[in-house]
Amino acid sequence: MRYLSVCLVLGLASGAAVAQGVPALTIGQMAGGQTFSLSVQVLAFMTALTLLPALLLSMTSFTRIIIVLAILRQALGTPQTPPNQVLVGLALFLTLFVMAPVMTTAYDSAVEPYLAGEQQPLEAAQLALDPVREFMLSQMRESDLALFAGLSGHEDIEDPAELPISVLVPTFITSELKTAFQIGFLVFIPFLVIDLVVASVLMSMGMMMLSPMLISLPFKIMLFVMVDGWSLLLGTLAGSFAA
Repeated sequence: MRYLSVCLVLGLASGAAVAQGVPALTIGQMAGGQTFSLSVQVLAFMTALTLLPALLLSMTSFTRIIIVLAILRQALGTPQTPPNQVLVGLALFLTLFVMAPVMTTAYDSAVEPYLAGEQQPLEAAQLALDPVREFMLSQMRESDLALFAGLSGHEDIEDPAELPISVLVPTFITSELKTAFQIGFLVFIPFLVIDLVVASVLMSMGMMMLSPMLISLPFKIMLFVMVDGWSLLLGTLAGSFAA
């Protein structure tokens, strides 16, 4: 609920910024019936919500988690198991777990004062965005930050916290992609060794017509289960976001 509240505050601020100064649209019946009022701010808010999921997924830990899980599935040799719905659901809930402290801070500093009428939408959105900005900065690589800061003409800014969100988001996504593929490489190596060993044994036995993937699959699954792979991998992914 706190996560959804922060999302709604950010979307409401976007809608308010677009519709600021636009009067409400009122529709009335000619024969003395009911009168319906529709604020243009609500229309702007609903429009902003269509872009909000993509923005939030790009500013959270979801990218790293889903890529590592997808690489794990390929390394196991089961491209359809677990299915996409399971991987996405697991990545979403692990993202909520990782982002819980950030969203709690945003909720306490922005959502509650906004709901109490103590802050304006734009001010609340800025306060809600500050913890997310700090999270992204803690996960960025200096080389990526320097690259996008130079491309945007902000290379003279000394404090990265002063960079606009339009620079921080692509920097964060690029850093997350690099980190995800590094973790995926380490996950892939043990399963690749099993494939090589099984392929070598089959070649030495002259069984070249038998697929090595078919023989190595149960060994890879057994290895992954014996080392408690899911707990190990998910715990490592959650711990990799520690500042």
